[in-house]
Amino acid sequence: MSAYPAFVMGGLCVVGGVTGFVRTRSIPSLVAGVGVGLLYLYSADSIRKGTANGIETALGASALLFLSSAPRFAKGPIPAMLTTTSALTGFYYANTFYNQRH
Repeated sequence: MSAYPAFVMGGLCVVGGVTGFVRTRSIPSLVAGVGVGLLYLYSADSIRKGTANGIETALGASALLFLSSAPRFAKGPIPAMLTTTSALTGFYYANTFYNQRH
């Protein structure tokens, strides 16, 4: 299993949250982007170190990001990209989780 998808998503979420704040002064963008990004980065570090709950945390961060961005999918390229990448990352970690358990 690889921690790279979680590292990439974590970095993108943190940068996106900060960018959203700088452009629009949106506190929710900052809190959500940095919060979900830190969840992804924590999970990536856990996966890399082989400690407990890394995959589960990455899966949870993907679900959280997907559920928060899916209702805004049609409102522009950023929500569409967030929805798509969170779904792909979630699928990757769900598949990894399933394969580890069976």
